[in-house]
Amino acid sequence: MRAGHVRHHAEGTIFVVLTLIGWSSAPLFLKYLVPYVDAWTANGWRYAVAAALWAPLLITLHLRGALPGRLWRAAIAPSVFNVAGQVAYALAPYYIDPGLMAFLLRFQMVFVTAGAYFLFPDERPVIRSAPFWIGLVIVFLGSAGTIFGGHEVPRGGTALGITLAVVSGALFGGYGLAVRRNMAGVRSSVAFAVISQVSALMLLVLMLCVSPQRGGDPFHLDWTPFLMLIVSALIGIALAHVFFYAAIARLGVAISGGVILLMPFATALASYFLFDERLTAAQWISGTAAVIGAALILAARAHLAAGEVPRLKSGKLDDGLSPPPPDPEPRL
Repeated sequence: MRAGHVRHHAEGTIFVVLTLIGWSSAPLFLKYLVPYVDAWTANGWRYAVAAALWAPLLITLHLRGALPGRLWRAAIAPSVFNVAGQVAYALAPYYIDPGLMAFLLRFQMVFVTAGAYFLFPDERPVIRSAPFWIGLVIVFLGSAGTIFGGHEVPRGGTALGITLAVVSGALFGGYGLAVRRNMAGVRSSVAFAVISQVSALMLLVLMLCVSPQRGGDPFHLDWTPFLMLIVSALIGIALAHVFFYAAIARLGVAISGGVILLMPFATALASYFLFDERLTAAQWISGTAAVIGAALILAARAHLAAGEVPRLKSGKLDDGLSPPPPDPEPRL
């Protein structure tokens, strides 16, 4: 039993590290592709590849009669948020570097919290915990410091890129909330498989309508950038989700989610060597603070799930809402 337990955790560690690598590399791949394809083409091709990888799972479930038709309808709202977030996310590297972009994505915690408060009453008790508010303030101030602590005050294209990064974070937060609201009870892997198909269709339509070359640029690329486009889809979208689910199953939500918070540091460090991105000391400190704030918020929500956050009402414990049990897999 002991050996099996150690192996279980060792596998989880490998999977969460692979997830970290996959999601940390996504902004780097997009930055590399900037000279070769437009953002609409990058989105259309990358999600088409990811959707193709997940399609066999859905086909198998459909043949077994285990894929309810309602899932496709339920996936529409999350897919709209996902597609809108992907548009802003893919456009941002054309104006700012990956490290700054990755740190700014932590700002999504503010939007996720606000949305969760209005949509999910069972999460409202966390608002009354001190760690939550401390974390929220730190995220806000850290993100502001990351924006204004650079070599110069953001303006022009840089200001646009920062706006796109923050907006993408907000939309991805809305995406996660929409998945939780519309697809509760569905395994995360199945939910993402369905959403990836709907999102790919939407992004392909946008590519054909908006891209100057109607998404045809990859056909004229050399092998290296073309392979980078395909690999970015496999590593950054499709496989990273598989690895994350595997890590969750072995390590739990808290540990896996905590490790993923290291993503901005990995992205910024790699961007330093690959693209000569040089964040200032103020940006490193502010970005680190934002990540710490996000960790405090995650800890507060984890305590709520475990029933450890006291909920007060008129000076007494409020038993009106039972905390939700910990999810076996993360909501997308």
